[in-house]
Amino acid sequence: MTGLAVAVTLSACGSGAEQNVNEPNGKFKVAVTSSFPAAQRLAQATNFVVKVTNVDTKTIPDVAVTICNVTCGYTQRDLQNGWGTSVQAFSHKLVMPGLASDSRPVWIVDQAPGPCLYSCKSGGPGGAVTAYSNTWALGTLKPNQTATFDWKVTAVVPGSYTVAWQVAAGLNGKAKARTAAGVEPQGTFKVKIASAPRQAYVNNAGQVVTSQ
Repeated sequence: MTGLAVAVTLSACGSGAEQNVNEPNGKFKVAVTSSFPAAQRLAQATNFVVKVTNVDTKTIPDVAVTICNVTCGYTQRDLQNGWGTSVQAFSHKLVMPGLASDSRPVWIVDQAPGPCLYSCKSGGPGGAVTAYSNTWALGTLKPNQTATFDWKVTAVVPGSYTVAWQVAAGLNGKAKARTAAGVEPQGTFKVKIASAPRQAYVNNAGQVVTSQ
């Protein structure tokens, strides 16, 4: 998994041992569905969801999802253009000289995936965060089980953007997730964020009505 190459080791929960010591080599078959609205508005709260189902006969060691900017299948030149995980998740690269950080959020993450249902990793909003760039993990996933990665986000910058995701079966690159077609599970969403936020009012029945 490309997005995981930036980190070297992780520690197991309180043990001080490398987390990847027991990660098996191999490919694990998964089925993945994902959703994110293509049309959004400023200040609109929505959900970025990736559901991973283990359709193999083996238990996945540590199911993980990386969020990338534009694409997860990137080269070194792409990184220089702000692709991959060179900026924070749900952000874009601001091209301007002299900046301390060129990563600018497009969406604010109100809640990340979690709590961690399948392993002891935790930390950060929602738990399931890892030391790997823009990567969240939910631990072991048995055959026929589904892990749901659900980010609750709010759009804060208007414009057209692309957000990419990629699934891994482990954090060290030994365990590889594959679709039924034998390819690495990944995808992209193209989103247009309108500059005008939705308008809401209370009608005579006391109900909150939101305009489209």
